[in-house]
Amino acid sequence: MYADRLNRTGGFNPGSLGVALSINCAVIGALFFAAPNVLPFVPDKPLVTYVPYTPPPPPEPVPPADPLVRQQPRPAPRPDAPITLVQIPQTDGFAVAPDPLPYTPPIGIEGTGTGTVAVDPPKPTPVFVQPGIDPRYAAEFQPSYPSEERRAEREGRVVVRVLVGVDGRVKQVERVSATTDAFYRATLDRALAKWRFKPATRDGVPVEAWRSMALTFVLQN
Repeated sequence: MYADRLNRTGGFNPGSLGVALSINCAVIGALFFAAPNVLPFVPDKPLVTYVPYTPPPPPEPVPPADPLVRQQPRPAPRPDAPITLVQIPQTDGFAVAPDPLPYTPPIGIEGTGTGTVAVDPPKPTPVFVQPGIDPRYAAEFQPSYPSEERRAEREGRVVVRVLVGVDGRVKQVERVSATTDAFYRATLDRALAKWRFKPATRDGVPVEAWRSMALTFVLQN
């Protein structure tokens, strides 16, 4: 019965098998030769951030340089001229004679008369005399020897200037030089207490005047 069914439906048909194989081969070939659907590889792009460009401000204008001014060199200061001290030697007395004045006739006298005109005689030259040591007090001028200088066996010298008053006494003493202070103090005390002078005079009138004195302290053997 089954064999009959196969026979009725056609059974095994070699022609149908060939057609089926041809269709399958055609489909497989189409798939084989068809262009492959392959996606292209796109590499990752780096992330780029765009910042708007702002141009820098233009530079400030530079002021024109001042023209070069050449300074004139200053002249070097001149050193002050040295001061020269001139010592005037002291004398016991001197007279100052002024230059003679030219003769000038009296004003208001004119004419050619033969009379004589009286002319005042020139005034006498003033005479100044320095103060001098009074011989009556010469022994009082040497001061006492300072005890500390005597113990040290030291000798010395003192130079002073004294202002002699109109009475011949010493009114003021100025120190010029001294070996030690002890020698000066002894001279100062003696001058104010014991020294006596003949006062200076101008035209015979006593006046105050300065005089220099030098004393020497010598040890006696």
